[in-house]
Amino acid sequence: MPASVLRQPRVAHAAALLPAALLAALVVVQTASTGDRLVVDARLAGLAAAAVALLLRAPFLLVVVVAAATAAALRAAGVG
Repeated sequence: MPASVLRQPRVAHAAALLPAALLAALVVVQTASTGDRLVVDARLAGLAAAAVALLLRAPFLLVVVVAAATAAALRAAGVG
């Protein structure tokens, strides 16, 4: 790509957002699928709990603990 294109504000903004979007897509695919099937289990509930913690502006470490604890509790209860 020519450097003049990369210097345009819209292209620079899109390029800055692209890594976060790709990482989010990877997280969703790895959480909600097994092989070629869509799976709703404790992993998806942990991701949802993490999203709620993020919306409440919890610190990152707490977000990870909430997600792990949610998934672990559901697995211990026999869900997923």
